[in-house]
Amino acid sequence: MKEEFIHYLWRYKKFHFTDLKTSHGEDLIIVSSGDYLQKEGPDFFNAQIIISNQKWAGNIEIHIKSSDWYLHHHEKDLNYNNVVLHVVWHHDAPIYRKDNTEIPVLEIKKYVSQEIQHTYKELSTKKSWIFCENQIQNCDSFVFENWQERLFLERLELKAMPVHELLLETHQDWEAVLFCMLAKNFGLNTNGDAFYKIAKSITFSLIQKEALEVIYLEALLFGQANLIPETVEDSYPQELKSWYDYLSLKYKLNQPVIDNIQFFQHRPDNFPTIRLAQLAMLYHLQRNLFSKIIAAKNLAELHSIFELSVSEYWKTHYNFDKPSPKKDKSLSKDFINLLIINTIIPIKFAFAKSHGKESAEILINLLNTIPGEKNNIIEKFSTFGIKSKSAFQTQALLQLKNEYCNLKKCLQCAIGLDLLKNKND
Repeated sequence: MKEEFIHYLWRYKKFHFTDLKTSHGEDLIIVSSGDYLQKEGPDFFNAQIIISNQKWAGNIEIHIKSSDWYLHHHEKDLNYNNVVLHVVWHHDAPIYRKDNTEIPVLEIKKYVSQEIQHTYKELSTKKSWIFCENQIQNCDSFVFENWQERLFLERLELKAMPVHELLLETHQDWEAVLFCMLAKNFGLNTNGDAFYKIAKSITFSLIQKEALEVIYLEALLFGQANLIPETVEDSYPQELKSWYDYLSLKYKLNQPVIDNIQFFQHRPDNFPTIRLAQLAMLYHLQRNLFSKIIAAKNLAELHSIFELSVSEYWKTHYNFDKPSPKKDKSLSKDFINLLIINTIIPIKFAFAKSHGKESAEILINLLNTIPGEKNNIIEKFSTFGIKSKSAFQTQALLQLKNEYCNLKKCLQCAIGLDLLKNKND
């Protein structure tokens, strides 16, 4: 038994709340169960109850056992002086306030059906992956769809947090923020943090000044990444090195301290060299990129912005001084979709929010036009009958797994609450 289950029972009145008796056999009527504010202090505030025809207004505290009151030292805490009812699963000791008056106790297990106890036990028993894996298919479709929207918005808020933090650092320079966030996502999971540090180490005004020639941008990015080799036979990296030395001196650049950039376990098209070359080409071709992205209204317009290849040298190389068969190395549709999901959508959301505008419906509609991501979490949900067709659905499922299932927040999850509903109600 967990305390959060008793919170659930009390909050949603999932017990037989007629003919209630306190531990002393007094009649108990619940007028209002109180506000579940999840603040420091009692569990429910501003409740109203009637005990033996005497009305009481105050707070409700919940524990597994009555003696937990003393275990948590509530008798010494002034915040608990206004508790009018102690709701417990097992009453094992009388409880007193600081002034030695006894607090009425409701032993709630006497009023909870065996069915809801069994359902909770089934839900909270550890499974192979998530607690509700054998029941999630039974969740009401209307509840599930509404919960998906809430989950997506929660995930969007989390993704927008670093955007707002970066805005403060860049003095509200949206173009600079976009550059850093794009760089992070061009680096994917393995090199994202390194690419982010590289982008932050270059004042964005330098990117704007040097964007006329792609070699200047490549020199800045590869140089700050410490990827330009000292001794090579190819003339191009030698030229890059010369330009980087010049630009580094001109702008007094300091190389960021980063871990080694990873090539291992990447397909060649995802090598960090290729991703940096593509990022350089993007900012060579696109001026006022942020404004274009904000103005883009649909998936086709966004894809058109990212239709680009790499410079001539990188069409025949995956790494310095190692020629390969010629290939354009354009950004794939799948990669552009990842950029939209992980960078563009959060940027659009944060920008709209900063201007007091509502963008959720527009962004959900946009994500519903993008195929769902493919990863281990989404595939696992699929094995339990939860299929996803769009990025909106997969983003919601990722939020569900990471912020609810992994943290065992079944009783704060709409799916868990729906599955726990007492069918006898």
